[in-house]
Amino acid sequence: MLQTTNTILMIRPINFRMNEQTAVNNFFQEDLDIKNTEINAKAQEEFDAFVTKLRAVGVNVIVENDDKLMDTPDSIFPNNWVSFHENGNVGLYPMFAENRRKERRDEVFIRLEKEGFVINNIIDYTSAEEEGVFLEGTGSLLLDRVNSKAYCALSPRADEDLFIEFCEDFEYTPVIFTAYQTVEDKREAIYHTNVMMCLAENFAVICLDCIDDKKERKNVLKHLKEDGKEVIAITEDQVANFAGNMLQVRGENNKRYLIMSEAAYTSLTKAQIQAIEKHCDILSSSLETIETCGGGSARCMMAEVFLPKND
Repeated sequence: MLQTTNTILMIRPINFRMNEQTAVNNFFQEDLDIKNTEINAKAQEEFDAFVTKLRAVGVNVIVENDDKLMDTPDSIFPNNWVSFHENGNVGLYPMFAENRRKERRDEVFIRLEKEGFVINNIIDYTSAEEEGVFLEGTGSLLLDRVNSKAYCALSPRADEDLFIEFCEDFEYTPVIFTAYQTVEDKREAIYHTNVMMCLAENFAVICLDCIDDKKERKNVLKHLKEDGKEVIAITEDQVANFAGNMLQVRGENNKRYLIMSEAAYTSLTKAQIQAIEKHCDILSSSLETIETCGGGSARCMMAEVFLPKND
């Protein structure tokens, strides 16, 4: 099994704006005092520049355009509704916001098959939406594919029973905890695991301060350490700058890169940068509009493609 891939699926936005349906529990979102058309144009600029940077280092980026007829302001974050696995399995996930459910599109699968990838089986959890139960893909799930462990911070968008069902179906050992952030002096559950934690091949970037329960924190650390991961701790302030929302990918000649936004990179200390660069290079790109309005960053924009290819 591989932990990193060199193929990424990204969705170019057409109707990007602040999604009012997700703002209720994504405390990273902010309203920008400019027109939605302007917001979308800025998001497209940031998206295109980001794709150019990834391709420049040899990452295979498959860009699919969003559908103009759909009102899908968050389509730029495909990793929440789908995951792709080495055995040809695809996971389809139940989404908290009703307008995000329209992001699940067959055209994406048709495109991947055109690119030579094999889809053997779709494991569909979306009926859970009818019960008001959600699990938002690799936003909610952090997969250690090599050690068959899945990390999940429970929240209104990550249901414990459904997470355990996923782990049984995909043969992962569940590592469960709750992660919090301070919002107006109150501790609120962080909406997605991948904003406070990133799993790479030989290291993990994680905000341990977000895990208030000592037992849970110790358990997460135990799992990371027994799998030989160097733990690089970040602060809650750095999480607010999306320093947890990173992804390790492979470029040309299998060279590893840790992908993040400019805001995330700027928030890191010299020591943290050195710790990461012992393992791989860093690639960052400005995603200011996407982060501010979307409440998600670099990692959320990339759905990793691990599917087998036609011979």
